[in-house]
Amino acid sequence: MQGNLIDIAAAFTKLGLTSFGGPIAHLGYFRDELVLRRKWIDDAGFAGIVAVAQFLPGPASSQAGFALGWQRGGLAGALVAMTCFTLPSAVAMVLLAAMAGTVPPETGFVGGLVAGLKITAVAVVAHAVLGMARSLAPDGPRAGIALSALLALSLLPLSAVAQVAVIAAGGLAGLVLRVGQPGAGGQALRGPSRAAGVACLAVFAVLLAGLPLLADAGPGWRLADLFYRAGALVFGGGHVVLPLLAAGTKGIVPEASVLAGYGAAQAMPGPLFTFAGWLGQVAAGLPGALIGLAMIFLPGFLLMAGGLPFWATLSRKQWARHGMAGANAAVVGILAQALYDPVFTGGIRGNADFAVAGVLFVMLAAWQRPAWQVVLAGAAAGMALVLV
Repeated sequence: MQGNLIDIAAAFTKLGLTSFGGPIAHLGYFRDELVLRRKWIDDAGFAGIVAVAQFLPGPASSQAGFALGWQRGGLAGALVAMTCFTLPSAVAMVLLAAMAGTVPPETGFVGGLVAGLKITAVAVVAHAVLGMARSLAPDGPRAGIALSALLALSLLPLSAVAQVAVIAAGGLAGLVLRVGQPGAGGQALRGPSRAAGVACLAVFAVLLAGLPLLADAGPGWRLADLFYRAGALVFGGGHVVLPLLAAGTKGIVPEASVLAGYGAAQAMPGPLFTFAGWLGQVAAGLPGALIGLAMIFLPGFLLMAGGLPFWATLSRKQWARHGMAGANAAVVGILAQALYDPVFTGGIRGNADFAVAGVLFVMLAAWQRPAWQVVLAGAAAGMALVLV
């Protein structure tokens, strides 16, 4: 176990330092490091974890990382994974807030660096979509489910509810069509016992109902309630929670500081939820930062720990494997849609950016370079484009 925890710490520290681009891009980095390079889990197991995270409110990529750490090292592995993944961004955000940082520039070399990291995310997500499509939608029926998911999300208003509905529809289609091979399935998922899962869900509900009653007891309780509710009730990950946190801290954190933190969070590796550290630091110093970080992540982890044992049990049943094969194919369609919006639309500004993304994709797919080299190359290219 000790060796596993060291491996987990090393893998997720690396991911915490190099996973730029937001929640969808993080899943691409996770797959590259943990599925392809380290082979800790197969694509079907990985997609199952992604599907669970998509169903639940909270930070999807952080919840997926929590579950991936559990697969390797149990509860200790899950806690180590998420501490190491979150810490680099959290420390940077709190330190920047303490130094009263200004709005990160959108021009010059720093602006070029940020642009280069966004371009890198395009290549990483494209590589993940291609690899998962080959593994999880290798035949006509599953390819059809993936394409149907992509089409549905292209026609429906973009929302987390639509994503959950598409995954559910994919699962139903997989069950009806009996996709996947009988007797075969992805790696069974590990998780806590059912009793422990139910206990986690109970704690989640008690805190959600109880913290508002304590919000008037002091500024610390008010912050705890604000950040816990944000982490508990928001679907769609960090890009959704950022503006909600900005609205929730109105009157507590100056607007100029909120905008500065919002910009800094976009440029950080790791989870965007570490924006809570910035807001908490400005509102109440280091204690406020610690409250913000702890409370915004806690509900998502309680929900994942509560849902994982039931998903793990289902993954061993043949009828459920048909449903999960369909749901996994739908996840491919969801990631493909996200590859276009927001990853491509937010990262590609013209032909030069598109060319750089193509080179980075070849580095990953054909030359099989590790993610950290691709990140460095993308960042350097973004700064170089400033000189053109």
